Amino acid sequence: MASPLFDPAAFLGKVAFVSGTASGIGAATARRLADLGAKLVLVDRDKIRLDAFAKTLASETVLAVEVDVTAIASVKEAIKRGVDNFGGLDLAVNSAGIDLPRCETASYPCEQWDRIIAVNLTGVFNAVRHQIPAMLVRGGGSIVNVSSIMGFRGFAGQPAYTAAKHGVIGLTKAAALDHAAQGIRINAVAPGFIDTPLLGHLNDEKRRAAAALHPMQRVGQADEITNVILFLLSDASSFVTGACFDADGGYLAK
Repeated sequence: MASPLFDPAAFLGKVAFVSGTASGIGAATARRLADLGAKLVLVDRDKIRLDAFAKTLASETVLAVEVDVTAIASVKEAIKRGVDNFGGLDLAVNSAGIDLPRCETASYPCEQWDRIIAVNLTGVFNAVRHQIPAMLVRGGGSIVNVSSIMGFRGFAGQPAYTAAKHGVIGLTKAAALDHAAQGIRINAVAPGFIDTPLLGHLNDEKRRAAAALHPMQRVGQADEITNVILFLLSDASSFVTGACFDADGGYLAK
Protein backbone atom coordinates (compact mmCIF):
# COMPACT_ATOMS: atom_id res chain seq x y z
CA MET A 1 0.00 0.00 0.00
CA ALA A 2 1.34 3.45 -0.92
CA SER A 3 2.62 5.62 1.89
CA PRO A 4 0.43 8.64 2.81
CA LEU A 5 3.56 10.76 3.26
CA PHE A 6 3.79 11.58 -0.44
CA ASP A 7 1.52 11.92 -3.43
CA PRO A 8 1.78 8.60 -5.32
CA ALA A 9 0.93 10.38 -8.57
CA ALA A 10 4.14 12.39 -8.21
CA PHE A 11 6.16 9.41 -9.49
CA LEU A 12 4.06 8.89 -12.61
CA GLY A 13 6.28 9.20 -15.67
CA LYS A 14 9.41 10.01 -13.69
CA VAL A 15 12.60 8.30 -14.80
CA ALA A 16 14.44 6.49 -12.00
CA PHE A 17 17.82 4.73 -11.91
CA VAL A 18 18.04 1.97 -9.28
CA SER A 19 21.15 -0.10 -8.64
CA GLY A 20 21.34 -3.45 -6.90
CA THR A 21 17.93 -4.41 -8.27
CA ALA A 22 18.41 -8.16 -8.53
CA SER A 23 17.27 -8.55 -4.91
CA GLY A 24 16.78 -6.90 -1.53
CA ILE A 25 16.18 -3.20 -1.02
CA GLY A 26 16.93 -2.37 -4.65
CA ALA A 27 14.33 -4.81 -5.94
CA ALA A 28 11.71 -3.73 -3.41
CA THR A 29 12.25 -0.07 -4.29
CA ALA A 30 12.15 -0.72 -8.04
CA ARG A 31 8.89 -2.64 -7.73
CA ARG A 32 7.23 0.14 -5.77
CA LEU A 33 8.41 2.76 -8.24
CA ALA A 34 7.09 0.64 -11.09
CA ASP A 35 3.74 0.29 -9.33
CA LEU A 36 3.63 4.10 -9.01
CA GLY A 37 4.17 4.58 -12.72
CA ALA A 38 7.86 5.44 -12.91
CA LYS A 39 10.08 4.50 -15.82
CA LEU A 40 13.01 2.45 -14.59
CA VAL A 41 16.66 1.94 -15.41
CA LEU A 42 17.52 -1.19 -13.44
CA VAL A 43 21.15 -2.16 -12.98
CA ASP A 44 22.94 -5.04 -11.31
CA ARG A 45 26.00 -7.17 -12.00
CA ASP A 46 23.93 -10.40 -11.76
CA LYS A 47 22.41 -10.44 -15.25
CA ILE A 48 20.39 -13.62 -14.81
CA ARG A 49 18.62 -12.47 -11.64
CA LEU A 50 18.30 -8.92 -12.97
CA ASP A 51 16.59 -10.08 -16.17
CA ALA A 52 14.31 -12.41 -14.23
CA PHE A 53 13.24 -9.56 -11.95
CA ALA A 54 12.78 -7.12 -14.82
CA LYS A 55 10.40 -9.57 -16.53
CA THR A 56 8.04 -9.28 -13.56
CA LEU A 57 7.58 -5.57 -14.33
CA ALA A 58 6.00 -3.74 -17.28
CA SER A 59 8.57 -4.24 -20.05
CA GLU A 60 7.77 -1.02 -21.92
CA THR A 61 8.80 1.12 -18.94
CA VAL A 62 11.83 -0.88 -17.79
CA LEU A 63 15.38 -0.96 -19.09
CA ALA A 64 17.55 -3.62 -17.42
CA VAL A 65 21.30 -3.17 -17.82
CA GLU A 66 24.09 -5.41 -16.57
CA VAL A 67 26.48 -3.05 -14.80
CA ASP A 68 29.61 -3.33 -12.70
CA VAL A 69 29.29 -0.29 -10.44
CA THR A 70 33.03 -0.36 -9.76
CA ALA A 71 33.66 0.50 -13.43
CA ILE A 72 32.76 4.13 -14.00
CA ALA A 73 32.47 3.68 -17.78
CA SER A 74 29.90 0.92 -17.21
CA VAL A 75 27.83 3.15 -14.94
CA LYS A 76 28.10 6.12 -17.30
CA GLU A 77 26.92 4.02 -20.24
CA ALA A 78 23.92 2.67 -18.30
CA ILE A 79 22.83 6.19 -17.34
CA LYS A 80 23.27 7.35 -20.94
CA ARG A 81 21.17 4.45 -22.19
CA GLY A 82 18.47 5.34 -19.71
CA VAL A 83 18.46 8.98 -20.76
CA ASP A 84 18.41 8.04 -24.44
CA ASN A 85 15.61 5.54 -23.88
CA PHE A 86 13.34 7.56 -21.59
CA GLY A 87 14.37 11.16 -22.32
CA GLY A 88 16.09 12.08 -19.06
CA LEU A 89 16.71 11.21 -15.43
CA ASP A 90 14.76 12.44 -12.40
CA LEU A 91 15.45 10.04 -9.55
CA ALA A 92 18.17 7.64 -8.43
CA VAL A 93 18.60 5.04 -5.72
CA ASN A 94 22.10 3.69 -5.24
CA SER A 95 21.67 0.48 -3.27
CA ALA A 96 24.21 -1.90 -4.81
CA GLY A 97 26.37 -3.40 -2.10
CA ILE A 98 28.15 -6.54 -0.96
CA ASP A 99 29.31 -8.11 2.27
CA LEU A 100 32.17 -10.56 2.71
CA PRO A 101 33.32 -12.76 5.61
CA ARG A 102 34.32 -11.03 8.82
CA CYS A 103 37.95 -10.76 9.80
CA GLU A 104 39.87 -8.72 12.36
CA THR A 105 41.55 -5.63 10.97
CA ALA A 106 45.12 -6.81 11.61
CA SER A 107 44.60 -9.83 9.38
CA TYR A 108 41.97 -8.43 7.03
CA PRO A 109 42.70 -9.51 3.43
CA CYS A 110 43.75 -6.53 1.32
CA GLU A 111 41.91 -7.84 -1.73
CA GLN A 112 38.71 -8.10 0.34
CA TRP A 113 39.16 -4.50 1.51
CA ASP A 114 39.63 -3.32 -2.07
CA ARG A 115 36.54 -5.19 -3.29
CA ILE A 116 34.17 -3.90 -0.61
CA ILE A 117 35.38 -0.30 -0.89
CA ALA A 118 35.11 -0.51 -4.69
CA VAL A 119 31.50 -1.72 -4.68
CA ASN A 120 30.04 -0.10 -1.57
CA LEU A 121 31.71 3.32 -1.76
CA THR A 122 33.36 3.93 -5.13
CA GLY A 123 30.33 2.39 -6.81
CA VAL A 124 28.11 5.02 -5.20
CA PHE A 125 30.47 7.80 -6.29
CA ASN A 126 30.55 6.46 -9.85
CA ALA A 127 26.77 6.57 -9.98
CA VAL A 128 26.30 9.98 -8.36
CA ARG A 129 29.06 11.42 -10.53
CA HIS A 130 27.01 10.76 -13.67
CA GLN A 131 23.49 10.99 -12.27
CA ILE A 132 23.90 14.63 -11.30
CA PRO A 133 24.74 15.95 -14.79
CA ALA A 134 21.82 14.01 -16.26
CA MET A 135 19.46 15.49 -13.67
CA LEU A 136 20.75 19.02 -14.20
CA VAL A 137 19.51 18.84 -17.78
CA ARG A 138 16.00 18.31 -16.34
CA GLY A 139 16.40 21.18 -13.88
CA GLY A 140 16.85 19.02 -10.78
CA GLY A 141 16.31 15.64 -9.23
CA SER A 142 16.59 13.52 -6.12
CA ILE A 143 19.18 10.87 -5.22
CA VAL A 144 19.10 8.45 -2.30
CA ASN A 145 22.22 6.49 -1.33
CA VAL A 146 21.87 3.39 0.82
CA SER A 147 24.27 3.45 3.76
CA SER A 148 23.84 1.42 6.97
CA ILE A 149 23.85 1.62 10.74
CA MET A 150 27.53 0.79 10.22
CA GLY A 151 27.83 4.23 8.66
CA PHE A 152 27.54 5.55 12.24
CA ARG A 153 28.89 2.75 14.42
CA GLY A 154 31.92 0.53 14.33
CA PHE A 155 31.39 -3.20 13.95
CA ALA A 156 34.02 -5.77 14.93
CA GLY A 157 35.35 -7.82 12.06
CA GLN A 158 33.93 -5.43 9.44
CA PRO A 159 36.56 -2.72 8.86
CA ALA A 160 35.93 -2.38 5.11
CA TYR A 161 32.13 -2.46 5.27
CA THR A 162 32.12 -0.01 8.18
CA ALA A 163 34.52 2.35 6.43
CA ALA A 164 32.57 2.18 3.15
CA LYS A 165 29.23 2.92 4.78
CA HIS A 166 30.72 5.83 6.76
CA GLY A 167 32.08 7.04 3.44
CA VAL A 168 28.67 6.88 1.75
CA ILE A 169 27.28 9.28 4.34
CA GLY A 170 30.23 11.64 3.91
CA LEU A 171 29.91 11.52 0.13
CA THR A 172 26.18 12.19 0.40
CA LYS A 173 26.73 15.30 2.51
CA ALA A 174 29.51 16.70 0.33
CA ALA A 175 27.62 16.12 -2.92
CA ALA A 176 24.45 17.60 -1.43
CA LEU A 177 26.28 20.79 -0.52
CA ASP A 178 27.85 21.01 -3.96
CA HIS A 179 24.51 20.87 -5.77
CA ALA A 180 21.87 22.13 -3.32
CA ALA A 181 21.43 25.40 -5.21
CA GLN A 182 20.97 23.57 -8.51
CA GLY A 183 17.82 21.69 -7.61
CA ILE A 184 19.54 18.38 -6.84
CA ARG A 185 18.71 16.84 -3.47
CA ILE A 186 20.99 14.05 -2.24
CA ASN A 187 20.21 12.07 0.90
CA ALA A 188 20.98 8.71 2.43
CA VAL A 189 19.18 6.05 4.42
CA ALA A 190 20.82 3.93 7.13
CA PRO A 191 19.05 0.58 7.49
CA GLY A 192 19.55 -1.75 10.39
CA PHE A 193 19.67 -5.49 9.78
CA ILE A 194 17.18 -6.15 6.98
CA ASP A 195 15.75 -9.47 5.82
CA THR A 196 17.53 -9.61 2.46
CA PRO A 197 19.96 -12.06 0.84
CA LEU A 198 22.80 -10.33 2.72
CA LEU A 199 21.49 -12.11 5.83
CA GLY A 200 21.05 -15.38 3.99
CA HIS A 201 24.18 -16.89 5.51
CA LEU A 202 22.86 -16.56 9.07
CA ASN A 203 21.48 -19.62 10.83
CA ASP A 204 18.41 -19.34 13.06
CA GLU A 205 20.45 -18.62 16.17
CA LYS A 206 22.39 -15.81 14.51
CA ARG A 207 19.20 -14.36 13.02
CA ARG A 208 17.67 -14.21 16.50
CA ALA A 209 20.83 -12.53 17.75
CA ALA A 210 20.63 -9.97 14.93
CA ALA A 211 16.99 -9.29 15.75
CA ALA A 212 17.84 -8.79 19.42
CA LEU A 213 20.26 -5.98 18.55
CA HIS A 214 17.26 -3.82 17.65
CA PRO A 215 15.03 -2.40 20.42
CA MET A 216 12.05 -3.50 18.29
CA GLN A 217 13.38 -7.06 18.70
CA ARG A 218 13.19 -7.91 15.02
CA VAL A 219 15.01 -7.37 11.76
CA GLY A 220 13.49 -5.01 9.21
CA GLN A 221 11.80 -5.76 5.91
CA ALA A 222 12.97 -4.37 2.59
CA ASP A 223 9.61 -2.63 2.02
CA GLU A 224 10.08 -0.71 5.26
CA ILE A 225 13.28 0.80 3.90
CA THR A 226 11.58 1.46 0.57
CA ASN A 227 9.01 3.64 2.37
CA VAL A 228 11.80 5.89 3.65
CA ILE A 229 13.51 5.97 0.25
CA LEU A 230 10.30 6.98 -1.53
CA PHE A 231 9.75 9.78 0.97
CA LEU A 232 13.26 11.08 0.32
CA LEU A 233 12.78 10.83 -3.44
CA SER A 234 9.47 12.67 -3.34
CA ASP A 235 8.62 16.35 -3.05
CA ALA A 236 7.33 15.61 0.45
CA SER A 237 10.99 15.95 1.48
CA SER A 238 11.58 19.06 -0.65
CA PHE A 239 13.54 20.87 2.11
CA VAL A 240 15.69 17.83 2.95
CA THR A 241 19.17 17.40 1.52
CA GLY A 242 22.48 16.16 2.89
CA ALA A 243 20.63 14.10 5.50
CA CYS A 244 20.85 10.46 6.51
CA PHE A 245 17.64 8.91 7.81
CA ASP A 246 17.92 5.99 10.25
CA ALA A 247 15.59 3.08 9.53
CA ASP A 248 16.91 0.67 12.09
CA GLY A 249 14.30 -0.41 14.62
CA GLY A 250 15.92 1.86 17.20
CA TYR A 251 19.44 0.45 16.89
CA LEU A 252 21.20 3.82 16.80
CA ALA A 253 19.09 5.23 19.62
CA LYS A 254 20.85 2.96 22.13
